[in-house]
Amino acid sequence: MNSSDYSKNDRAWEQLFDKYRILENIERKGAFEIKSTQINEFREARLMTKFDQSINLPKIFSDHNLTILPVTRGSYIISSFAAYKNFEQLSDEITVAAFPDYLESIDYENITSEAIVVNCIYASHILAHFLEDEDLIPTVNGRMSSASFSFKIRNTSTNSHDTINVVNSQIEIDGGFEGRRQLALIEAKNFLSDDFLIRQLYYPYRLWSNKISKKVTPVFLVYSNGIYSLSEYEFTEPGNYNSLVVLKQKNYSIEAVDISLGDIIGVLYKVKIVKEPRIPFPQADNLKRVINLCELLVQETMTKDEITQNYAFDSRQTNYYTDAGRYLGLINKFSEDGEIMFSLTEEGRRIVRSRYRLRQLKLVETILKHRVFNQVLNLYLKSRKMPSKSRIVEVMKTSDLYQVEAESTFQRRASTVAGWVKWILDLQR
Repeated sequence: MNSSDYSKNDRAWEQLFDKYRILENIERKGAFEIKSTQINEFREARLMTKFDQSINLPKIFSDHNLTILPVTRGSYIISSFAAYKNFEQLSDEITVAAFPDYLESIDYENITSEAIVVNCIYASHILAHFLEDEDLIPTVNGRMSSASFSFKIRNTSTNSHDTINVVNSQIEIDGGFEGRRQLALIEAKNFLSDDFLIRQLYYPYRLWSNKISKKVTPVFLVYSNGIYSLSEYEFTEPGNYNSLVVLKQKNYSIEAVDISLGDIIGVLYKVKIVKEPRIPFPQADNLKRVINLCELLVQETMTKDEITQNYAFDSRQTNYYTDAGRYLGLINKFSEDGEIMFSLTEEGRRIVRSRYRLRQLKLVETILKHRVFNQVLNLYLKSRKMPSKSRIVEVMKTSDLYQVEAESTFQRRASTVAGWVKWILDLQR
């Protein structure tokens, strides 16, 4: 890893590992317990222990297959725990929900926090539809103590289960909704990731399972680009952290999502090709992540470090996805007080704040302005199948792409071209 790719957390944790000989202690005892006061010697513990996605783990953790979990309000345990679970996309279908027209205090077109996301799924009856429970009432949310409980967790180094004791660790519930037969506990995110920290569902589940007689239903909610994706989970063994299974997953929108192939072709035929920008050609296959990054930047300007630490990017991905946004004219990059900063362009802000259908078609336009994407989509329409990678590379070589010269680079970037064109075609509903 290039030294410029090291985050503040990376550097601080390396100092902690060195000072407290953490690796040696884990080798001898199987785990190492560290206190907030020790972490605070190098950087604020609050910033040093929040890794909601595995990609955000400090380099020294990733290199040695380690994770960290809180066990009290002021202490954490480090070991090779299987702490994360991959998201499973069970359905691509989108159900359109209705939003009450009398509500003025919630703007579902301008979502700036997880709290607003939770309020939207409640007000639009998305949550009631998803859980098949019309009697849900908001009852609990915010920060609270976990109380005391023990659980088993798989240790990936020993391939056995360790026992962890939790005593009054702090937890946070984004939304709790009680009906006649269940209490649904919501963990909400307004950004995309490949996996999540099971603890976000498990600690609240254990707390409330011990407090009430009703079923406790863990629900993970992800909002991005106008789509609310809900997953219902179950812990098949309440005392086993790794017994989490997904029961169902559905996607919802409050706005109409009807986009036809004719709409896409209409954009293709009217768009004017622009000169290639002097910005690295995108190496970011997942366009959804580019859009999601723009949604995050509409809320505030961020440093490279803030994007990397707070959202599901590593340092290289932050470079790739911000460059992709810059290539499309959606993101600005500038320096301020020695820090690399990113913000939305005026065009990026207009697009992100547009309603769903217009937003998608404007994004299609920003992509198809570039000759290589325009031609590859035309090739698809002629044969009704995605061109081969070699054919995409042929188009790329005649498109005056900036800083793409080596054959291996053409091959890698061809995956981005195919991925973005596929995203355009997948808009059809």
